[in-house]
Amino acid sequence: MSEITLVLQAIKRGENQAADQLLPLVYDELRKLAASKMAREDAGQTLQPTALVHEAWLRMVKAGDRNWHNQSFFFAAAAEAMRRILVETARRKAAIKHGGGKERLNIEEVNPPMATPDDNILLIDDALKKLEVHNPERARIVVLKFFSGMSDEEVAQIMNVSTRTVRRQWACAKDWLYNVIHA
Repeated sequence: MSEITLVLQAIKRGENQAADQLLPLVYDELRKLAASKMAREDAGQTLQPTALVHEAWLRMVKAGDRNWHNQSFFFAAAAEAMRRILVETARRKAAIKHGGGKERLNIEEVNPPMATPDDNILLIDDALKKLEVHNPERARIVVLKFFSGMSDEEVAQIMNVSTRTVRRQWACAKDWLYNVIHA
């Protein structure tokens, strides 16, 4: 068993000092996942990979549900936490950008701006919620690949499936999401 899995089991047993031991063990991998995701973001992004990792860590530790059976479950939970943070950040920016509750203009009088990366994250998140109902396994692959930047091999390991299955499901999920977003 890996050292990470042993520490995760200690956390599951309720050993308080185990959480302090976990962060140094997983920090580099979490930082790599966050940096991979943030590399795809707009150059003006205010959220940095380090901040994304720290915010995800705080949410995961505070959540109380620390039943991470092994490192695969842990990194899947981290990917989900990062996804939620990115979506919340995009929603907050969209609220400000769209007037924050001020009077709206007549749409026919305004030329619409191009979609920003934040708008894209919101579109993808909305479509992803629909995909979760339709096909939870594909939705999980999207979260792991898109929101945390994991490779096919890493996703396959976490989900305990073949790399070929991940590639096939990823292709189907991308096609499904594209059709939902552009419908």
